[in-house]
Amino acid sequence: MSSSVNSHCFDTAERHKNNVALSNSEGQTVRIPAVFNLVEEETAENSRVMQIQTEETAGRVIEDEVVESGQVSAKSYLFYVVSRGMPLVVFILCAHLIYTAVIVASSIWLATWTSDPLFSNASVTSNSNNSAYLRELSGYYTGTYSIFGVAILTIVTAYSLTDTFSALRASRRIHDSLLNRLFRVPMRFFDTTPTGRIVNRFSKDVEVIDRELPRVISDFLECFMTTISCFVVISLTTPIFISAAVPLAIVYAGIQVFYLPVSRQSRRLESSSRSPILNSFSESIAGAAVIRAYQQQQRFFKISDSRVDNNNRFHYLKMSSNRWLGIRLQLLGSVAVVMAALLAVLGRDSLTPGLVGLSVSYALQISDALNWMVRQVTELETNTVAVERLDEYSNLETEAPWTTDSLPPSGWPSRGRVEFCNYATRYRPGLDLVLQGISVSFEPGHKVGIVGRTGAGKSSLTLGLFRLIESTFGHIEVDGVRIDRLGLHSLRSALTILPQEPTVFSGSLRSNLDPFDERTDEELWAALDAAHLSSWARGLSAGLAHECGEGGTNLSVGQRQLVCLARALMRRSRLLVLDEATAAVDLETDSLIMATVRQQFADSTVIIITHRLATIMDSDRVMVLDSGRVREFAPPRDLLAKQDSYFHFLSKEAGLLPGTSAK
Repeated sequence: MSSSVNSHCFDTAERHKNNVALSNSEGQTVRIPAVFNLVEEETAENSRVMQIQTEETAGRVIEDEVVESGQVSAKSYLFYVVSRGMPLVVFILCAHLIYTAVIVASSIWLATWTSDPLFSNASVTSNSNNSAYLRELSGYYTGTYSIFGVAILTIVTAYSLTDTFSALRASRRIHDSLLNRLFRVPMRFFDTTPTGRIVNRFSKDVEVIDRELPRVISDFLECFMTTISCFVVISLTTPIFISAAVPLAIVYAGIQVFYLPVSRQSRRLESSSRSPILNSFSESIAGAAVIRAYQQQQRFFKISDSRVDNNNRFHYLKMSSNRWLGIRLQLLGSVAVVMAALLAVLGRDSLTPGLVGLSVSYALQISDALNWMVRQVTELETNTVAVERLDEYSNLETEAPWTTDSLPPSGWPSRGRVEFCNYATRYRPGLDLVLQGISVSFEPGHKVGIVGRTGAGKSSLTLGLFRLIESTFGHIEVDGVRIDRLGLHSLRSALTILPQEPTVFSGSLRSNLDPFDERTDEELWAALDAAHLSSWARGLSAGLAHECGEGGTNLSVGQRQLVCLARALMRRSRLLVLDEATAAVDLETDSLIMATVRQQFADSTVIIITHRLATIMDSDRVMVLDSGRVREFAPPRDLLAKQDSYFHFLSKEAGLLPGTSAK
């Protein structure tokens, strides 16, 4: 299946061409704030690189990355709250509220205790007759204060455990939702979305969900409750403070309204500008040999540096705005402390010393509480941008349902007859049709070769058969069953493909041949023997436990293709597709693969897509495609006998006819 995808993907050079933009890399359209006028102008060399990149991205097919603006939607907050679990969130809020109430109550109780006139009256404390009563009263105050302490410890423990569990639950749910959706998106999504953009979601954005957001939420709740408690206590002890608190609250709110959009949007731009860095890095690693061969190292260094600088601009903006906020919050906090302390001193005649001390102590806290309240409100929305970005990918369009109520007959396909009924398809909406009204039938057990020029639609036929791209009109039937009515699992599990690019996964040879551990060793060795790999496998010290490197790097291309052939032999499907399966191997391996296919799949319908015409000369039928249409469909000997047939012309060009040589 991966070969079918690769057959219609863009080559490395074209992907580079479509993904080297700088200031608007990967199609992003961003408006740089006026604050960047303060940033030093780019050097002439970097400007030249930027101009070249902008020109190269003209006519790109990479879709623009969505950069939201304005407030984070309530949908993103709700998405995270639901991921954490609504009952757990309600418990956490209640625990914070009770914790704050107990803290305030314990402070008031302590102030009442220290202000009790019985303990400050010397005549009472010096009288021995009152000692028992004083001990009892002291025990009463101490016992009650101890109850407050135990209550605080219990609440904090319960809150911490619940908060940690719900945060881990949200991280797991969001990550799994994102991963499951990404595995189910249509293949056109990967054609139009750079790898770096996907990696960015799974790295930095998931890290924010894992680490930063739970801490920010906890700090926000603590700051919010502390701020409310400070205002309540100070207002109760010195009611006149309310007249000063209201203007202060308005000023704080005004600063936050001004600061929040800058901080929020700078985080969005910083997150989106990180994707081109990751994409450039992955492409440079994959194409390192080509870059070195053409001595383009310095060019890619400059591209990478420019993208890092572009990302740092937004980070610098975020940090600068943070410092701007800090100066103003500290100034306002100092004003709040002075006013609260002054009002407490002026109203000391109507207050006990304990309550005056309580008012002043909370006045000293209100500065930090207000400062952190503004910061945490901003941090909460800024970090929720990561939820917003992950929520976007969690709602991507998916392929057809994995399973449906329409199930194929048991043992389907039992014959292997394939019929294309006026079938047409395109890779994605807005593009031209790649297959245009194909109507042909492949009889059971036939070996059908499909040939044509590059871009004729050969691999598109395979993509349509596996429903990697859906039909625009018309349909395909396999043994009389319309495949567009089946679930994708029912369809794809019944078909077998030998891809052009052999796919070997990291792990043992056994896991590559039998990933679900359903076969015996004897069956595995029989498949290896049929694929002409048994002598090589038996020569390995670990045998079937031999570890294959990442992507099968410790195997040759031919060995990887033969491993894929052995994997296909384990399935023994009635319908086998060879999508340029021998394009990357030598002629000897080509002959081995085709000989095995003829012997092991003698009763199966085999669709062979190839550029090597010699591979399909012994096929039952040959279908010649041209511009998405069937130009010829007949036995190869009949087409070769016609001097004016297109297949005859292609064979002549390939040097397969007597007296001709390959051009």
